[in-house]
Amino acid sequence: MMPSQAPAPPVGAEALSFANDWMKTMLDARRQNTHTLRTPDWFKTATRWTQLTFVEDDPEKYDPAFWIDVFKRTKSNAVCLSAGGYIAYYPSEVPYHYVSKYLGDKDIFGALVDAARKLDMHVMARVDPHAVHDDAAKANPEWVMINADGTPRRHWAYPDVWVTNAYGDYNTVFMPEVVKEIVRKYDIDAVFANRWQGHGVDYSEDSARRFKDMFGYALPARPDAEDPAWQAWVQWRRRVLTDMIAQWDDAVKAIRPHASFIPNMGGASLMEFDLSVIAKHCPFLVVDHQGRKGLELGWSAGRNGKRIRATFPDRPVVLITSIGPEEEYRWKDAVTSGEEMQLWINDGTAHGLYAWFTKFNGVVPDKRWVEPVADAFALQAAIEPVLESMKPTAEIAVIDPSTTLRHWAPEERHSAEKHDLGFYHALVEARLPFELLSDQVLTDESLDRFKLIILANASCLSDAQNAAIRAYVDRGGSMIASYETSLRDEFGKKRPDFGLADVLGASYVSGPRGIVKNTYVALSGDHPINRGFDGAERIMGGTRLIHAVPSADAKAPFLYVPDFPDLPMEEVYPREEPKGAAVIARETGKGGRTVYIPWNIGEIFWEVYAVDHARLLANAVHWALGKTPRVTIEGKGVIDLALRENGEGMAVSLFNLTNPMMMKGPIRDNYPLAAQTISVEIPEGRSVAKAWLVVADRAASFSLANGRAQVEVPGIDRLEVLHLTWK
Repeated sequence: MMPSQAPAPPVGAEALSFANDWMKTMLDARRQNTHTLRTPDWFKTATRWTQLTFVEDDPEKYDPAFWIDVFKRTKSNAVCLSAGGYIAYYPSEVPYHYVSKYLGDKDIFGALVDAARKLDMHVMARVDPHAVHDDAAKANPEWVMINADGTPRRHWAYPDVWVTNAYGDYNTVFMPEVVKEIVRKYDIDAVFANRWQGHGVDYSEDSARRFKDMFGYALPARPDAEDPAWQAWVQWRRRVLTDMIAQWDDAVKAIRPHASFIPNMGGASLMEFDLSVIAKHCPFLVVDHQGRKGLELGWSAGRNGKRIRATFPDRPVVLITSIGPEEEYRWKDAVTSGEEMQLWINDGTAHGLYAWFTKFNGVVPDKRWVEPVADAFALQAAIEPVLESMKPTAEIAVIDPSTTLRHWAPEERHSAEKHDLGFYHALVEARLPFELLSDQVLTDESLDRFKLIILANASCLSDAQNAAIRAYVDRGGSMIASYETSLRDEFGKKRPDFGLADVLGASYVSGPRGIVKNTYVALSGDHPINRGFDGAERIMGGTRLIHAVPSADAKAPFLYVPDFPDLPMEEVYPREEPKGAAVIARETGKGGRTVYIPWNIGEIFWEVYAVDHARLLANAVHWALGKTPRVTIEGKGVIDLALRENGEGMAVSLFNLTNPMMMKGPIRDNYPLAAQTISVEIPEGRSVAKAWLVVADRAASFSLANGRAQVEVPGIDRLEVLHLTWK
């Protein structure tokens, strides 16, 4: 656990210098944002956020002094405070803008804004437009979302109020007036909207008419990726929401030119929005994936940042963390374990995300979250000076398949994402640093940042996207793909052959078929991809299989074992010899390599976590990369790696995921790792000037050989950052 007080200083002559440096660092952490206050660049120093989401009776019950102390203890330099929307916590004059019945003559929002500004903090006002009270619904029925059966939609959790229609006048006429009132009255830098994107299809006459006028379809009855009306509705919703971002942001800037409207982006990538609008109006991006749920892994926090960087690699990303559990039963006023909070916050830290914690309800009956959040924020502050001048880097990119995932309803996308999640976890286990790259930005520049790209199941790709990938491979890039990659166009229509057949070195014959049980793939020949399975002739296969024929210049390190029964047990034996390529590998002749796996290896690895599948994927990556990775790590444990660099050096972030509760939160304790050995490729023409362990705050011993630096990290508590500087 990162201590909230200064770490134990070294002994001897260095002690006084160390103490002075530590105090300076802590003072700088509080003052570093003063030069950007109320400027267009304010968000660049808004790196540690406190969010307080008020409940209606907070004006009578909460203690503002406690929260001001929290701002100080966590070294927060920015705050997000509930202002209005569903309930106003200031004396609003906008008609039908419901003001808390407990507010009286107080202004708890304004009072905390003033207190935060006295601490030189950046300030953002939170609005939530997803529900309205009876008076507003009766006076303005067009503000209420309509169900498929034509009835107004009551709130699913609190039936006394109504769910708003996010695509109509409520968000385009009423809420802009609320936003403008807040920006005029208060000294703030931004307006943040929560639950502003709507809750499925609105079946009002207005939405039906506007949708039909634009696309010619009636509103879809249900989510269905094969239904043209559903596909069109997804596009319509995307256009409406991005227009809304521009409208709200323009309204904010007309009053305070330095300020912005910042939409909550949820936990997904930016597939929901027009990227040009995001680029113009959103100087930083907020990910609302507040913690682990079910069998989610701790690296999901860092993945959130990678998914945003997949589209906007240079834009700051803020990760919201809840102090409570994130399970479906919604204990929103509870407190999860301190270690779980710190896991989520600081895995984000490792990947360069800015920290943000949120507390629902200003009254604090359980204060056990305060110290863990303060510790996690202190760790964030300690490494910020190193990471802030560096950019994320990697040799490997997993393609974020927005074009494919966009066809799925948001509540069903988790099924489609299993392919990507399986590859993600396999790379984490293999200790291979990587980034994500969105298929929405497959430019030469973005692709050429990487030596290897991975398409876990990018089934839907346009001709232009396929051409960009083909050109990348022609320029010497390497590629790994699996399952249905490029088998469909951007609209989901199946092609007669893979759109990337020539790149994959494979021609489509049939499939996918499945679910197939008791299936295997057999090792074939001697190839680096099938090494390390000593003693095995075959390993587990997938459950959804495609029949593909390899090209003449390709090899098949694995073959399908033809199906045989899984019951009765006496019948469980193969009838035929292995046949048909189960892995297709080829050298491109352009300096790169490609691997195609025609079954759902990512999905099934995510579901089963078979060690043989992890080895197969790691072998494929190492072979396709064609060289020793720039950074390798030897030692025990599971580590989430991140690389950042600039012209002066490189930072290797090592986040410790090793824990018996790694696969199911919340974790109870932190289990430190033993020593790790890091080998780093030194850039040509440079040598190592210094190796520094940022969290331990001391030099690291290193040796040089064969163009690489080998550095010993004595151990890792939660997070360590190795900072190498070149000379």
